[in-house]
This record gives sequence, structure tokens and C-alpha cells, in this order.
Amino acid sequence: MRVFILLMLVTTLASCGGSKKSTTYSGGSVTRLASGPISRACLASERKASSPRLCGCIQTVANRTLDGGDQRLAAKFFGDPHHAQEIRQSDRSSHEVFWKKYKSFASSAERSCRGY
Repeated sequence: MRVFILLMLVTTLASCGGSKKSTTYSGGSVTRLASGPISRACLASERKASSPRLCGCIQTVANRTLDGGDQRLAAKFFGDPHHAQEIRQSDRSSHEVFWKKYKSFASSAERSCRGY
């Protein structure tokens, strides 16, 4: 149940939109908002809580915690949340490894991007 809640939180966090190139100030330093597969999926999701800063923040966390293939797989969850459930319940060892990394990403994104 906790994993499902984390997934839903990240999906909610992923409800973003806007520019990928804006500058935001975080902790006194200037940070460029990241772009990539998760940011693009987030921007395309057209959810109510959409914001360019949120999508960029989530992508920044993804860049620190997921490799390119993992990011592309996670990006699919924005358009098809049921796919995440299928991966989580899969018996494939590669899906189990991915899911552990994804849970870590989701927790980090929730902590880092809260308030965007």
C-alpha cells in the first residue's frame, strides 16, 4: 500500500507544465531546471497542479537517481499509471531492480520537490 501511495504522490508531483529553461533559486544557488524524458512526460500530463518548476525539479531528481532507460520507463507512468502497477507486480528480476530504484526516486522527488 505504501508503494502505491508513493507512486500516486509522484504521479501527483508529476502533474506539471511549462518551460524547461527557467531559472529557479534553491538554497541560495541558481539551478537550471532539467529537461529529459520525465520532465517531458510531466509537461504533457496536463494535470491541474502543473508547473514548470515542479517538472524540472522531478527531472533533476531523476537525473541523480535513475539512468536513461529507467527514466524512459518511469516516464511512461505519467500517461499510464496502471503500467507502474504491472511493473511493480512483475516477476522479472529486472523489474524488481527497477522498482527499488523507482521507489528511491519517488521518495527523493517527494522530499525535494515539495512546495513547487
